[in-house]
Amino acid sequence: MVPGNASFVTEFILLGLTDLPDLQLPLFCLFLVMYVVTALGNLGLITLIGLNSHLHTPMYFFLSNLSFIDFCYASVFTPKMLFNFTSKKNIISYRGCMAQLYLFSFFGISEGYVLTSMAYDRYVAICNPLLYNVVMSPKACSSLMLGSYLMAFSGAMAHTGCMLRLTFCNANTINHYLCDILPVLQLSCTSTYVNELVVFIVVGINVIVPSVTIFVSYGSILSSILHISSTEGRSKAFSTCSSHIIAVSLFFGSGAFMYLKPSSAGSMDEGKISSVFYTNIVPLMNPFIYSLRNKDIKLALRKTLNRGKF
Repeated sequence: MVPGNASFVTEFILLGLTDLPDLQLPLFCLFLVMYVVTALGNLGLITLIGLNSHLHTPMYFFLSNLSFIDFCYASVFTPKMLFNFTSKKNIISYRGCMAQLYLFSFFGISEGYVLTSMAYDRYVAICNPLLYNVVMSPKACSSLMLGSYLMAFSGAMAHTGCMLRLTFCNANTINHYLCDILPVLQLSCTSTYVNELVVFIVVGINVIVPSVTIFVSYGSILSSILHISSTEGRSKAFSTCSSHIIAVSLFFGSGAFMYLKPSSAGSMDEGKISSVFYTNIVPLMNPFIYSLRNKDIKLALRKTLNRGKF
């Protein structure tokens, strides 16, 4: 049966990370462990923030949203990826592929804007501490999150809507482990010029706007930190921002490498490796990046564990 967009393809085959049989089981075990740790880490952080009233602040409001997005983001493709490691033919339906592409785009863009909101939160906390409670009010925080999700919705709709207008004739093998935009575009038997233009514009906006905002925020933060007279004060300010800088670098660096360059067969193979960072490593690392050096999280964990004992 032909789908509604006059496509002749009703299903796609995902090549996965590698076609070497000896690597399938080790990769399955590796990514299963990574997914379990990602799920437990992010859901645990959400629970911890929810149970401890002293963590009900703007910073941890954004962090709990980031953890929710990371959990959903990893869940969009990892279960299917794990199943594909154990099956001989990695098939995904046309509709399933489009749904995966939409959700992957939505949660990916959301993460970028939540990281931007967190940078703005740190900017206000360090550069305008006296106005912090006014500027970062519950209403302002909710508006920032709503704006993040609206930007994600519009970007994901643009990508998916443009993909639905394409026709896929005979080629149905996707050189990736998920239905990402660029590998699927390579299979179309009609012109993809509009799609590539939309990818460049949408990805450009959703990388440049957050990146510029983050750079400006941290430029002001660095200037303020250098004016702090005490060494202890400077150290505390740097410590507050270091975790966020690491997360931002990993996410935007790997995403820009994948999308803001011309696509080719060779670059797709490189892109698969790059995409592991922003699809698997970033959601896995974020709970640890934000908790290992965070005294508030450690205190909340101890309190929660003690409550559990009693």
